[in-house]
Amino acid sequence: MSSLSPLVVVDLIGIAVFAASGAVAGVAKRLDLFGVIFVGFTAALGGGILRDVFVNVQPFAFVDWRYATVAVVTAAATFWLHPAVSRLRWTVLLLDAAGLGLFVVTGTLKALDAGIPPVGACIIGMITGIGGGLIRDLLTGEIPTVLRREIYAVAGLAGCVSVATLDALDTQRPISIALAATLTFVLRMVAIRRNWSAPTATSRDS
Repeated sequence: MSSLSPLVVVDLIGIAVFAASGAVAGVAKRLDLFGVIFVGFTAALGGGILRDVFVNVQPFAFVDWRYATVAVVTAAATFWLHPAVSRLRWTVLLLDAAGLGLFVVTGTLKALDAGIPPVGACIIGMITGIGGGLIRDLLTGEIPTVLRREIYAVAGLAGCVSVATLDALDTQRPISIALAATLTFVLRMVAIRRNWSAPTATSRDS
């Protein structure tokens, strides 16, 4: 079992946030308790499992009981303590943005620690961040947020690049984690509030 290092702490916080995000999305779709927990569990751990596979280590979700426990307990608690239905959508967006920021940071740093070059580490970090939300949206019958016009993957990539840059400058890990995660969260939320979007292809009438 891994020690309670700063990366593990942030990882567990990210798992809790994404588990809550997935559970709230499940509640909004009126899933039963098992369905809500399952969506929360997969949303919380999907990105991290992909990350661990890419860096060629055993997925922490399968070898460290804390990961699965945090996901299940958070999802179950969210099922019983979820807010009013009218507030569910905004809650999902807030939790998802927070989870994105935390996961892109831990994903990038873990890839760097595994000896992967910065560019590859940033790609793995972005996949770590978007993986849970992608699974959540697919399970709840929504078009994945990352495939829409909204600034999502770009915000995650900005967080990856910033944490990799700060790490190269030998910035203390807690500081680089906080700055990069905050940047990702703020960029994502500002994009939502201001309706920023990526360009899409235009179709011509025949």
